[in-house]
Amino acid sequence: MINPMELENRVILVTGASSGIGREVSILLSQLGARLILVGRNSEQLEKTRVLLEGTAHQVQAFDLSDTDAIPPWMKEIAGNTGPLSGLVHSAGVQLTKPLRILTSSDIDGVMRINVNASFGLLKGFRQKGVCAKPGSIVLISSVMGLVGQPGVSAYSASKGALVALAKSSALELAKENIRINCVAPAHVDTEMAEKLTQTLTTEQFENIKKMHPLGIGRPRDVAYAIAFLLADTGRWITGTTMIVDGGYTSH
Repeated sequence: MINPMELENRVILVTGASSGIGREVSILLSQLGARLILVGRNSEQLEKTRVLLEGTAHQVQAFDLSDTDAIPPWMKEIAGNTGPLSGLVHSAGVQLTKPLRILTSSDIDGVMRINVNASFGLLKGFRQKGVCAKPGSIVLISSVMGLVGQPGVSAYSASKGALVALAKSSALELAKENIRINCVAPAHVDTEMAEKLTQTLTTEQFENIKKMHPLGIGRPRDVAYAIAFLLADTGRWITGTTMIVDGGYTSH
């Protein structure tokens, strides 16, 4: 039986692998045969992800992505130990809900540093000689908030919109190197990060959010399937695009 999304023996690095979408996509990719490099700041949480994976050849890498300039040499060192990477998923991210009137430059810098600056570092690191296997595939986790407006999330929206633009330009630049770059843009997904946001809302506010999703609130596995599709040979002819996985949110 042929599985077009089979990833046997491919090495894939996943940031934000300690929880939420990053953890779920790591589990799915391991089930598809990939060897995972799990990246996050919390080693204990990464180990919790590792024990959920199929197979035993997975690695945990505790690393602070806010040190953007350190990312390329760090990736070079990883590839030297594991062999070239076939794929990269940047799922680590910072969510911020704060109206413009009280938004500070420090707030903006904090969101951009992980959501955008780290993406540049990961792309630069991935394209280095000896780091990526060809063909290579990168998936950046954007958000529907990078495509539509919503009050109170201007900094977050700007960071996620930046990823959409980054994927387009870098896809053109790196196509000649046989590297594909795409985004996945989820709406509200039932993750730990979303739960923290939900706790700040009234029951009425959360019901209104649910109504904006014709197919209901998403699950991490819904987003993981889209990411796996883009990483596998099923995404061979797709680059520079944003796959919207939102339960119909942007159809309004």
